[in-house]
Amino acid sequence: MKNSDRYLKIVEWSEEDQCYVGSCPNLMYGGCHGNNEAEVYKELCEIVEENIALYEEDGKALPLETTGKKYSGKFLLRPGKDLHKSLAIRALQADESLNSFCLKTLKKALYHNQHAQGLTKRSS
Repeated sequence: MKNSDRYLKIVEWSEEDQCYVGSCPNLMYGGCHGNNEAEVYKELCEIVEENIALYEEDGKALPLETTGKKYSGKFLLRPGKDLHKSLAIRALQADESLNSFCLKTLKKALYHNQHAQGLTKRSS
């Protein structure tokens, strides 16, 4: 396995830029863009390899990997008092726990956003 295989590579459509944008979280800021999704992914892979080579040339430790990351299924969210109150009221109205209501709302928003924008994700 190459070091570059340990990093998540994402190519997604940007409505704002009207092109595909490639990025590699944890390894580098910025990325690449273009009109062809496959070409952007190929260019992104090359950029990731170049970034890793630069880290090695400079004798720097590579950032934490992203592909092998384990997720617990839990995270802390601090919505603020007003939003917390509004969410709690909506959950009560829906006869659901606050956790269940928020989870369902987040899933719905994420699904809607991805499909409304024609968002495409690719990872390696």
